Amino acid sequence: MLKTEELKLVSEWDKTFPQSEKVDHTKVTFINRYGITLAADLYKPKNVSGQCPAIAVSGPFGAVKEQCSGLYAQTMAERGYLTIVFDPSFTGESGGYPRFMASPDINTEDFMAAVDFLSVREDVDPDKIGIIGICGWGGMALNAAALDTRIKATVASTMYDMTRVNANGYFDSEDSEEA
Repeated sequence: MLKTEELKLVSEWDKTFPQSEKVDHTKVTFINRYGITLAADLYKPKNVSGQCPAIAVSGPFGAVKEQCSGLYAQTMAERGYLTIVFDPSFTGESGGYPRFMASPDINTEDFMAAVDFLSVREDVDPDKIGIIGICGWGGMALNAAALDTRIKATVASTMYDMTRVNANGYFDSEDSEEA
């Protein structure tokens, strides 16, 4: 069994958006296959019984669950999905060292670990699990969906082609003879 990292989770509402009265909110943790403990917010629609479809959410790159990804998760919970939004490894309330590091392999696994967490919950329909990757995390979501057949729907909400940005700079600013 993997040893869990002791995380210091904030107990009061600490989001950049107002709390919805239509959903219940709780803090949860789970461990990825690299042994990193991830912190997450779970949003569950109020007054539902039985199994719900579920969605795991993360992103944008460098952001935390208290920002837009949390709003995505809360909004989807208002629409009937049980949602989990997590801070990726090395970020926010989640564990992992060094801090503020990115690793495509580990961060793809973060999505799959969230699916692990959701798939064994009694209140989740394991055949109806999806993921949402926002901005730079859209690519991580696509990676996870390509590897994990339990993921039945994937949304990559991204603003631009990161491959082109890496090759040519923002707005093709590095696409010149001088560059």
